Amino acid sequence: MSNLIEVKNLVKHFNSINAVNGISFSIKKGSCFGLLGPNGAGKTTTIEIMEGIKTPTSGNIYYKEKALGDQFRDEAGIMFQNTALQEFITVRETLELFASFYSKTTPITNLVESCSLEDFLNRDTRFLSGGQRQRVLLAIALINDPDIIFLDEPTTGLDPQSRRNFWKLIKDIKAQDKTILLTTHYMDEAFELCDEIAIMDQGKIIAFGPPSNLLNQHYNDVVLELPFNQETRNICNMLDNCIKKEEYLFIASDDVTSTVKILMDANISLNGLNIRPRTLDDLFLKLTGNKLRS
Repeated sequence: MSNLIEVKNLVKHFNSINAVNGISFSIKKGSCFGLLGPNGAGKTTTIEIMEGIKTPTSGNIYYKEKALGDQFRDEAGIMFQNTALQEFITVRETLELFASFYSKTTPITNLVESCSLEDFLNRDTRFLSGGQRQRVLLAIALINDPDIIFLDEPTTGLDPQSRRNFWKLIKDIKAQDKTILLTTHYMDEAFELCDEIAIMDQGKIIAFGPPSNLLNQHYNDVVLELPFNQETRNICNMLDNCIKKEEYLFIASDDVTSTVKILMDANISLNGLNIRPRTLDDLFLKLTGNKLRS
């Protein structure tokens, strides 16, 4: 699989602030790539440079082995986190408006089907639900039949069912051999959708690779979760790698049998016990702060 985009030694300074500090990575054609990081990590600046919105202090970005230019602008689709839709016109009229900006477009009938717009195609944009609005914005990002699509926090504010419906749309788009660059604060979303991820912090990439590979590199244990109550409040005095967060205790263990035996020998009730594998949430917190240490 060839690289569609290459980022080389990217640097961006804002006066005394080093927002991006010499990062390099590539995105394979036909893949979904996730750029993750806490607020202030530099990922938004990186994305905006890649989209051609900001100019780097130094470094280069190559699209199909060429510097960003007219070809990239014609072949890129962008779904911003916050986009204002023209009011007092319908969804159909909105798509027709954006289609008029390009010489090459995806047929609107195709967009209606692929983004599931049938039920509200003739509705005024003022009266769209959150999920409907996001599907319209996705259709707009696809209006020029792009080879690469930038999705910036596309499911923020959506309910769980709408999020999962949106995931299906993204998977369907990727199945058309299109390349997707996704930013999200939902780690389960990144794990579900992304072939590779890069985690940024303080302007640098601190982890890169397929999500499952990264978890295997960093962990060989699981997490036991128990409700925090009067009976379990002293567990962290008995076990290493135990923390309290909100109303639960989290115990990292590479030997579940031994850990459970310790709890049972102490007459700790196992009601409400949940044993789960490590997740990208764990890795994200481990690398960027507030980690559950193992």
